[in-house]
Amino acid sequence: MKDLFLQYKPFFIFLIKFFALYALLTVGYRLYLSQYDAARFEVDGFTRLVAHQSESILHFLGKEVKTEQNVSEPCMNLIYKEKFVARIVEGCNALSVMILFAAFIFAFSSKWFKTMLYIVVGCLIIHVLNVFRIALLAMALYDLPQYEHLLHGVVFPLFIYSVVFVLWVLWIQKFSGYAQRSAEK
Repeated sequence: MKDLFLQYKPFFIFLIKFFALYALLTVGYRLYLSQYDAARFEVDGFTRLVAHQSESILHFLGKEVKTEQNVSEPCMNLIYKEKFVARIVEGCNALSVMILFAAFIFAFSSKWFKTMLYIVVGCLIIHVLNVFRIALLAMALYDLPQYEHLLHGVVFPLFIYSVVFVLWVLWIQKFSGYAQRSAEK
């Protein structure tokens, strides 16, 4: 048993680090969300920020758009050209994706500063792309409402998770030092 552990020690360390940070960040996120009363349809501040930033992108593109608090559920309505096109709910803010991203990077951690910098930069990239994703999705849903499931459920999640995957691969291959340490063995 001891030999088995020693043989797969890097893998077990990866799992422990990944799940420890993932659990810690998820609990922290749930505590953050618990401040908001879903029964009173309160929207958390980060989801509200994402909705307003998506609105700003569309305004910048010259589009007629507004966001408003939904009166019957905890979300923001996105009104595009005077037509309701989307609800921006807590799951749209990409924080859960950022938590997953950060836990993976931490599990392959390098030097602390480099690891934290990559996590911050990666989360900013994810956030910016997510805001653009919502803006583009709003325009697409206005013109192609019949493809809502495909666009919202397949195309745009595939895009954001592909970006996360590329960021993970870049981290492992270029920044973590893991690929270099493996090649030296």
